[in-house]
Formats: sequence, C-alpha cells, structure tokens
Amino acid sequence: MNSRRDFLGKITAASIAFPFLKKAASANNPFNEKPSEDRLLRVAIMGLGSYGTRVAEAMQSCTKAKLVGVISGTPSKVKAWQSKYNIPEKNCYNYSNFDEIKNNPDIDAVYVITPNGLHHDEVIRVAKAGKHAISEKPMTVNAQQAQEMIDACKKAGVKLLVGYRMHFEPHTLEIIKMRKAGEFGKVLFFQGLSGFIIGDPTQWRLNKKLSGGGSMMDIGIYSVNGSRYMIGEDPIWVTAQETKNNPVKFKEGIDETIQFQLGFPGGAVASCLSTYSLNYLDRFFLDGTEGFAQMYPSTNYGPIRGQTNKGEIIAPDVTHQTVQMDEMADIILRGKKPEVPVDGEEALKDLKIIDAIYEACRTGKKVKLEL
Repeated sequence: MNSRRDFLGKITAASIAFPFLKKAASANNPFNEKPSEDRLLRVAIMGLGSYGTRVAEAMQSCTKAKLVGVISGTPSKVKAWQSKYNIPEKNCYNYSNFDEIKNNPDIDAVYVITPNGLHHDEVIRVAKAGKHAISEKPMTVNAQQAQEMIDACKKAGVKLLVGYRMHFEPHTLEIIKMRKAGEFGKVLFFQGLSGFIIGDPTQWRLNKKLSGGGSMMDIGIYSVNGSRYMIGEDPIWVTAQETKNNPVKFKEGIDETIQFQLGFPGGAVASCLSTYSLNYLDRFFLDGTEGFAQMYPSTNYGPIRGQTNKGEIIAPDVTHQTVQMDEMADIILRGKKPEVPVDGEEALKDLKIIDAIYEACRTGKKVKLEL
C-alpha cells in the first residue's frame, strides 16, 4: 500500500488522468458492474425462521456480502423483512415461484435455511435457476441426496457451499494451525460432546420427514465434523450405540442419544456423544503425544473459549455468521480457498459418516468408511 506522502504526491496526476480512466472503464464495463475484487455477494435467504433471522442480522455487518432478497411461504414475514432490510419487491419470492429467480440479475446466491429434509429439492432448484447455493448444515438427510445436490450444482456451473461457520472461527483456526505445526505431537485422541435438552415436541426437528433423524442430524454433526478438522484426517471406521429413554418424545427414526467412535488412519480414535437430553454438552478435547487442546464452549454462537497445554488461546470473538458470509463471498466471487473446506464434498463426507453411524446403531457392527 502506498504511503500517505506517496498518495499526496500523485494525487494531482491522478486527478488529471481520472476522466480518461473513467471513460475507459465505462467502455470496458458497459453495465457498470463492480470488478470481482470489489463486488458484494448479493444473497437471498430462503427460510425466514430463527436461524435465518440470525444470519440476516449478522449480514448487516458484512463488508463483502449483502442481503438483497427473501424466499418464504409466509407473506407477513416477507413484508416485515422488506421493511426491516430494505428489500425490493422484485427480490421477494415464495416456494412456488422462486424458480423465477433465474431472471433476476440482482441476486447471486441463495442461502437455504429450511428444515433438513427440504434442502435437497430446494438446492437443486436454485442450481437450475443458475444461482450459487449455500445450504445450512447438514446439507441434506443422507449421502445419496448429497451427491445428487453436488452433481446438480456442477451441471449448472454454480458453486455449492454449506454453512460450516466454525470453519472460520478464530479459536478453532488457531488450534488447527497449532496441530498442523506439530505442537501437539502425534494426535491420538479426540472427544466431542454435543447436546442440549430439546423443547417443543411438535417442532420440525422431531419430525423424521423434515429432519432426517434426531440429535445426530442437528447437534451431533458438530462432533462428526469437528473430529475431522481437529484431528486433520478422515475416519476409516465407525462404531455406535443408541440410547432412547423417552420413546414417546423421540419416536421411531428420531434418535435421542447416540455415542459413536471413529478410527483414523494415523492411529487416532474419537469418542463422541450426540444427545437431545443433556444440557451443557459443547466440548472438544484433542490429545497428542506433546500436548493437548480443549474448547468449551466449542461450537455454540460464542464466545468460544480454548486452552492448550501452553495456556489460553487468545483470539478475537466474532459474530460467526458475519465472518462466514464475508468468507463465502470471497470463495464464490474470488475463488478463495478456505483453511477448512465448506463445499458440498465436505458435507458429503459428514453425511457418509452419519449414514454409517446409523447403520452401526442398527447392526451393532463396526462399519468401514470410504470417504
């Protein structure tokens, strides 16, 4: 970057040249679009529930992404968001007509924040409309559907990203950096505890068709995914056991509590718990021959806290969704490669593991993984 003195020294020449530069730029860019390094990622949010609202609020602080559209089946919500976020009528859609977004040049991407069981069809429709797709996690309810979503986005020539906000969180990234630098020695063990007591028994998360499962398809994915980025490998086998103490609340196909174990090619093992029946479970622990790292809380909305054998991790506290959306703008518009992937292939691996966890619960057998 030029110094202030350099800048002042050149400003006169620049002012003389500016009219000509401006004319040349207009000739090369007749639609007056910002160049990719300056462009904002223009996003429509699909699903205006509690998490969609959280993302929308966080995006008000983004510098590289902007909320410009909404897709909802509730007209009153659309009107409220229009007013609050200054969204034009032409950028508002419902679930019946949102395919028309293909004719809207003012929207670049759609962030799908609806129940898990709807992601598959909605993301494929977004792709066919020629828009980049961001899916909340889990990307869908099984690996087969995940592959179909990936294929559809590749065919359409659009990017498919998934809302792995922890992949951009500073404390998390510092531990990954330390592990890569060998500061923990040979990593041998990971523990992930993910759980809370779920409330309203009529909510969509306890509806098999909409959720795809129980705690594992909601909070458990954090330990599945976290084991991979904390250890730095993909697992090669899984064993798992399900416990259900309340079959009335947690009906067939809705897991209440699952303990699962993962084996990794370098010799590390992971022991994890996913539950809808215990609070205060949000902890990661990584152990190696030369040190350890722990995070508590490890995946909630923050502030995240971490320690290692060398002391407390000093890293900034951030609004996860703000950082996520700015980083995703760089990925989509400028081809940035994140430290930990957030694409459809990353999500496919998690869903293959979750499929295998459910299979291990059903059969009581160790299930091999090929990711």
